[in-house]
Amino acid sequence: MTHPVMFSDDDPGLAELRRLCLGYPGAEEHVSHGRPTFRAGKIFAVFGGGEKIRPGEHRAVPSALIFKADQAEVQALDEDPRFFVPAYYGPYGWRALDLAAPGTDWDEVGELVDASYRLTAKPTLVRELDART
Repeated sequence: MTHPVMFSDDDPGLAELRRLCLGYPGAEEHVSHGRPTFRAGKIFAVFGGGEKIRPGEHRAVPSALIFKADQAEVQALDEDPRFFVPAYYGPYGWRALDLAAPGTDWDEVGELVDASYRLTAKPTLVRELDART
């Protein structure tokens, strides 16, 4: 089944997220389920998604960053109102942040992407990343 494209290249935050994500070793962008996904073998970031409010009710967040959260950080993220549990990904430890929200801190976004990459990329890619610094 083909999914409709659910983003535009001028969506808030997408250009900056691309710049961040595609700077990682082995990173590529693919459209999956109508949304940009960033992968280094496995997905480490997704642009756009939604939140399940209650059974049968979802809230679309077209400019969300969906990322794999470090388990040690999940509780703190869940207590921060800027973050939410994304539909489909949430039960697997992923969290999300709306990049279109006022005051988005791109240094923080970079840290979230970095942690997600390190949790999902192959060890050889993480070593390559570490060798850059």
